[in-house]
Amino acid sequence: MRPLQISPETAVKLAEALQVPIERLMHMPQHILIQKLAELAQQQPGADSADGSGSGGKNGPAS
Repeated sequence: MRPLQISPETAVKLAEALQVPIERLMHMPQHILIQKLAELAQQQPGADSADGSGSGGKNGPAS
């Protein structure tokens, strides 16, 4: 199994958010990582739209 194909900055942020050592994160199977990210997202409701990158809404394109 090869390490995840993510940037070092992303790896550090994910390791901190998931509270796992970075070495363990880099060798974590992708389906397990996705499952843990889904659990993390459920614990933090509203975090998905907080960055303003969603479509539509107040920050949507002007017509």
